[in-house]
Amino acid sequence: MNTTPNKQSYPLPLFVDLDGTLTRSDILFESFFELVKSNPLYVFLVLYWAINGKAYLKQKIADKVDIDASILPYQSNLVEYLHHEYTTGRKIYLATASNKKYAQIIAQHFGIFTDIIASSTNINMSGKRKLAAIKEVVGDGEFEYAANSMVDMPIWEHSQTCILVNPSRKTERLAKHRFIVTHIFKDQPANIGRYFSAIRIHQWMKNILLFLPLLTAHKINEAGLIVDTLFGAIAFSFCASSVYILNDLLDLSADRNHSRKRKRPFASGDIQLLHGVLMIPVLLLLSLLIAAFLSEEFLVVLIFYFLVTLAYSFALKRIVLIDVLVLAGLYVIRVIAGSAVSGISLSFWLLAFSMFIFLSLALAKRSAELVSLRRDEKNNTVGRGYIVQDLDYLHSMGTASGYMSVLVMALYINSPNVMALYPNPEIIWLICPTLLYWISRVWLKTGRGEMPDDPLVFAFKDRQSQILSVIVAIITISATNIS
Repeated sequence: MNTTPNKQSYPLPLFVDLDGTLTRSDILFESFFELVKSNPLYVFLVLYWAINGKAYLKQKIADKVDIDASILPYQSNLVEYLHHEYTTGRKIYLATASNKKYAQIIAQHFGIFTDIIASSTNINMSGKRKLAAIKEVVGDGEFEYAANSMVDMPIWEHSQTCILVNPSRKTERLAKHRFIVTHIFKDQPANIGRYFSAIRIHQWMKNILLFLPLLTAHKINEAGLIVDTLFGAIAFSFCASSVYILNDLLDLSADRNHSRKRKRPFASGDIQLLHGVLMIPVLLLLSLLIAAFLSEEFLVVLIFYFLVTLAYSFALKRIVLIDVLVLAGLYVIRVIAGSAVSGISLSFWLLAFSMFIFLSLALAKRSAELVSLRRDEKNNTVGRGYIVQDLDYLHSMGTASGYMSVLVMALYINSPNVMALYPNPEIIWLICPTLLYWISRVWLKTGRGEMPDDPLVFAFKDRQSQILSVIVAIITISATNIS
């Protein structure tokens, strides 16, 4: 085995792979999700295109979808190295199995590549075909190849030297043993925390809403119902996470144009898109299996929730006001799911209160995004239909909806059936000013730009909200027990 490269009077031409090397993402997956986002029915066309070969599939997708090379997650240390090599006069080629259209867009973005080698309608430029194309360029000359995985081994075998980019341990070990490795560029590998971030485990707190029917019916002390509801919350968590991942894959370009969302695991390239594709069905299947063991009614509610979230991800989130109504509805569905899994009938009052309070929180979520845009001196949301000028209207609607929920609470206290649950319902009146304060504070923080994207998650983490929750619990217990 050689240990040093042959001395050259000129630098070796450098051929650079694209997917997983120059970029931390995969262009085929990137373009596929952009295509499906434009029309979900393209999934069926993609299956037909795939029958005709991978090169044909890539070409057909490229014919319909553009990519923005400026926002792709690149391997920054490799990019810096390539720019340095370019200034020395070295010839650098982009050699990729991605479609030629995308390779040209990326090459033009950097302006450092002498030429490109890429897939066309009839040729998938990978493996031996890529090696043959490289040989056509260099003839009998030597070259260096930068890539990332085991599939690149056949090309490294014919290269004088090689560059490794984020290789697996096995790839790195074999390459060092068999080839002359001049550089190794590595990022920190994605830790388990990034996967927890991808499934948005912190959002699972929302599913505590399934326990609301138990609380309002005063059956929170029944162990069997608690266990069933807990498993129902777990099923909803898995289902929601599968959709969160799908939503992130569909929103890659929008997230990368967002000051904070661009740091999400898939948008940043910290987690491979393929991993997300595999996680979606696994999480959904776990969710459905748990639901099937609980009850048919709960399973139906869960499937309905999943279908609504799909509709939201593909289309409804881009329709002004419809999106916030759907978001509020998804919260209400959680409450309905709690009723389905526990067998406790929902009251009119709980549904009415839920509708108004969750609409207020959904509007706060959109307003928080617009406040962030205004701070970044942008006007339009990417992938949404809102503009910064909508802030005042959303604020008015959100506060009004929040205060309406307090009105529903007040009417509930005066309803005849409340006496059956609360011997001293007049004490519950103290909940109304408490709730008014909390809603007003949520909207004040939203206007100041101090509200994260999800107000409900904020409520679980915020110290004042926690204190107010304890106060509400004390008020409720007092109204129940004092005679």
